[in-house]
This record gives sequence, structure tokens and C-alpha cells, in this order.
Amino acid sequence: MELDKLIERIAEEVYRKIAKENNGAFNVDTNSNNDIASIIDHTILKPDATEADVRKVCDEAIQYKFKSVCVNTHYVTLVSRHLLGSGVETCCVVGFPLGASTTRAKVDETIDAIKNGANEIDMVINIGAIKSGDWDLVKRDIEGVTNAAKGRALVKVILETSLLNEEEKIKACTIAKMAGADFVKTSTGFNKGGATVEDIRLMRKVVGPNIGVKASGGVRDTEKARAMIAAGANRIGTSSGINIVKGTNPTSGSY
Repeated sequence: MELDKLIERIAEEVYRKIAKENNGAFNVDTNSNNDIASIIDHTILKPDATEADVRKVCDEAIQYKFKSVCVNTHYVTLVSRHLLGSGVETCCVVGFPLGASTTRAKVDETIDAIKNGANEIDMVINIGAIKSGDWDLVKRDIEGVTNAAKGRALVKVILETSLLNEEEKIKACTIAKMAGADFVKTSTGFNKGGATVEDIRLMRKVVGPNIGVKASGGVRDTEKARAMIAAGANRIGTSSGINIVKGTNPTSGSY
């Protein structure tokens, strides 16, 4: 199919350029923890999160001036109201954590989340379609969400990099960019592995400077956050944002 040929050609070009390109780091002062705070999506996605837990995370995001609070769609209304006027965005996940729901379901979830106050949508790519080589479906799936969110919310595409090989990562980033995503993102935090410097560097080289790269999954301390930024990340998704900003020892957590 024409799309498959286009993706193959782009992937070949990326392979040729990888050795020559720089890391694509962004203007985030990695010596300033306050600057790092401004790109953190403060995250609470555990299934047993209570309303009190979510409110606490919102208060922390306001206090430390994080970029957003990221929650499941059930809590979007609560979060958007709690954060109103604070300057902190409301982010929610879609098709989470498997990415295996239908495009229609992801679109409906996106529309509902935006209606309830979400400014940012983190959607999980269709991993099974990637593994099947069905790049048309992958593209349509992302386009469904980006079209639903257009002009109303940013869209970040979660690749679940630990489940993909290098070629699949390159092609997934290429498709996400073609489909109009604002960011590509490493992980849900609910599968093996998480963000790595190597994956961030690869993703940045594929998408170039004009869309975002988000490191998530296992980013729990200042050193690792700085390493991700140096590799090309301009957003960090973590439940350990306070540890990162304060430079304290990380607590356990999946995200």
C-alpha cells in the first residue's frame, strides 16, 4: 500500500541520519529544578486512586507549578474544576493502558474528556495493529483522536516503547507526526520497562524539533529527569514530580 511504502522510505531516511543528528535537546535549564517543574505532568493513574488522592495531587501541582495533572477520564471534571485559574493544565489518558479499544471508543472518550475540561489528551497507540503491520489502522486511530481534539486540546501519542522494536518505534513516531499529534510519548508505566535515554533520543530524531517528546514510565529522580531532557524530552510524565523538584530519594511507583 502507498502508506506502507512511504513509512518504509521515511524509516530508511531516519536510519541514515541517526548517526549524524544531534540530540535535539530543548531550552530547559536542567540545572534548575523549578524549570524542570514547568514541564512535569504530575500523574495519578493508579486504579485505586480516591477523590482525596486526586485533590492532593492537584494541590501539589499548584504548589510546585507543574505543567499539568494527568488522570483517568473519571476524574477530569474534578481536576479541571480544582485547577481552575491556577495555570496548571488538565491532562487525561485515553484508551489507557492497553490501546486496544476501538477508534470510535477513543474518539468518544476524547470528546467527553474535553467537554469535562481536559486541555491535553494522552492516547495509547494501537499496539496490536503495529505488531500486525497495519499502519493504515494505526494512522486512522490517531487521526480520529487528533481530529476530535483539534483546536481544543493537545494530543500526545503513547507508543509503549518497551513493547516495540527500533523499526516499529521509528514508524510509530512517523505515523503520529503524519496524523497530527502534538507529542509522542514513551510509556503508560503499566508495562515492563519505561522511558530510556536511548528511546527519547531516537524519538526526537524521528519527529524533529516541531513536536514534543514526553518521557514517562520510571522517571522518578532529578538525575533521570535531566538525562531525559538532555536527550530531547520536553515533557516529563511522573508521579514523582515532587522528588524530582526537591532532589529527594524517589518513592516506589509504576509511573
